Amino acid sequence: MHEMIKGSNVSLAALSENIDSVIVSLSWGSSTGEGDADVSVLLLNANGKVRSDADFHFYNNPVAADGSVQLLGKTPTADGNEDRISFDLTAVSSEVDRIVLAASRYEGARFGELEGVKLALADGGGEELLRFAIDDADSVSAIIFGELYRRAEEWKFRAIGQGYDAGLAGLATDFGVDIDDDATAEETLDGTAGDDQADATATVWADEPERQETLGAVPSPRQPEGEVQPRKSAARPRTAKKKVTLPKAAKKTLAENESWKDARLFPASALKSDRERETRATSVLLSVMAQVPEFGRRLTAAFGAPAGRMETFTEVTLPHGDSPRRPDGVIRVARAGKLWTALVETKTNGSALKADQVQAYMDIAARRGYEAVITLSNDVALEGSPLVEVKIDGRRKHKVALWHLSWAEVAHQAQMLIRHEGVGNAAHAWLLQELLHYLRHENSGCHGFQNMGPAWVPVRNGIDDETLCQGDPRALEVVESWERLIRQVCLRLGGELGQKVLPDHRAKRGIDPKVLRARLADQFCLDGRLQSALRIEQTPGVLTISADLRTGKLRTSIEIPAPEQGYPLSWAKRLVRRLAEAPADLHIETLVGGEAGGPRGTLERLRPEPADLLPKDAGTQIVGFRLSLLKSMGSSRGNAESGFIRSVDDAVNRFYTTVAVHLDGAPPRRAPSKEETTTS
Repeated sequence: MHEMIKGSNVSLAALSENIDSVIVSLSWGSSTGEGDADVSVLLLNANGKVRSDADFHFYNNPVAADGSVQLLGKTPTADGNEDRISFDLTAVSSEVDRIVLAASRYEGARFGELEGVKLALADGGGEELLRFAIDDADSVSAIIFGELYRRAEEWKFRAIGQGYDAGLAGLATDFGVDIDDDATAEETLDGTAGDDQADATATVWADEPERQETLGAVPSPRQPEGEVQPRKSAARPRTAKKKVTLPKAAKKTLAENESWKDARLFPASALKSDRERETRATSVLLSVMAQVPEFGRRLTAAFGAPAGRMETFTEVTLPHGDSPRRPDGVIRVARAGKLWTALVETKTNGSALKADQVQAYMDIAARRGYEAVITLSNDVALEGSPLVEVKIDGRRKHKVALWHLSWAEVAHQAQMLIRHEGVGNAAHAWLLQELLHYLRHENSGCHGFQNMGPAWVPVRNGIDDETLCQGDPRALEVVESWERLIRQVCLRLGGELGQKVLPDHRAKRGIDPKVLRARLADQFCLDGRLQSALRIEQTPGVLTISADLRTGKLRTSIEIPAPEQGYPLSWAKRLVRRLAEAPADLHIETLVGGEAGGPRGTLERLRPEPADLLPKDAGTQIVGFRLSLLKSMGSSRGNAESGFIRSVDDAVNRFYTTVAVHLDGAPPRRAPSKEETTTS
């Protein structure tokens, strides 16, 4: 891997042969795990300006019309977030001279408050080619991390690390993006009504002589005061085509009675064996991916696939020694005369992936020059812990990437498109709806993570009789299953809300995920509690879910900070008033400075007397409030979804829909349609 320093540049072709598509990751962290930023990409012509506002890609315009750029969203890391961006360099217009990679903070936050600010670039096979760490972020609110640029018909990368005081709005304006002058438009880009006339810090970096003559300093300077040219008013950048989403409320049915069932494009009731379920699920998914470009691209972009014409196949026979192999599916994408190919291995109904099968497909893909093998099952992959161990022949020049998808992730992406973001036309929306209905059918076998594993019951028994010891490998298995469950809960809730829901990891930067899980397993053996935190976009505070196996109780809670202005009694009254529709058994605790706990009580008792939330000592500082709901883990001792897994999912959904949604910053929740209610 190539380590970059500020001002250095490198040819991508010198690092890898597989650079038609690349994935750039921008990441950062903080000691609390709560610091975050938003990425943005600008496609610039030879004059250092965008051709139009469509060349400015950020959270409101994440995908380029030609498929050359796609913002893949955030992935949680040990202490923060990683934002990934997929580039199909073969699809970039010849009019684009360079691609600027930037990120910005909001609401007055600065990059100096974050740790581990860095950029990484990987090739189409997922191999990391270069890394660039920024150690001098200081007090800037936006940073240009680097740029991809053309030189002699090849792509190169330059490490820049330049800070901006003017935020995202100032950065975008400098590169020719039209932004409305009113405060609302400013907030749309920067997250705060900042000063659009703030000066940016300019830095000149070293490069080969011919590049310095044409680029000079970045960004291009603004017009001096008094010479500012009038700008035309422009709407904020959006995707060009109108998107189609399903209506929030289902149409009135024409059925004579409730026993009549709608005819489905993908019926699942007749499936009788796991083999039938695997074959049907693979064919259904791959056919919808090929027919709905937005969906197919969304699932394959993170695997290095280019944006192009996609065709999918099932039950393809490929030679492999004396016995030919038949992978469950093949995905092929054509772009600019080149083919990207991935083999697909599918499992349903909780069946585990077989290492020998996956190894055989990896060998076949390497010999035939294919780019990837994609495994698909109900299980959820964890960072640093692959589901299947495979051996890579280092002597082979061609490298094959191994990726994994969970059926829960497939359902999440389909729901995000048809319920929240929209697709190209009504037919595509209908196909996705039929796919989602199939995945949710009780007989499809595509329900996501449903089993806590064989160690679950012995570990619960060991906690009950106090025989579980630190270092027991079964405790580590349960901790890993818990992490898989939390990741799936985030997918389900995020699909319902149409916003980001991510696991919140509070650990020191750079710690190995396996080491962290081992520590959590040892702590679990001591106190018998599994605990995780979820960050929900636009929700104040972090939602915490804790499973106490000693008491059999689930606790969901959130801590909200005390207002900066006003009086404590006003805070208490306003909080109780906002929670008027919350459950009566909601526990509210006042958080005070120091180690001593503050007053607490149920919402039912506090409604007539909010003043009971105030400490008796008027001089005690109130720092916030903790809201909690308790729920039984269920009477089932088994490891299936009907027991513990379903109760965790229900607890998180209940807490968000009845408590968190009423707090400041939480968006109103859309009522589920009849279709969603009957299929859930």
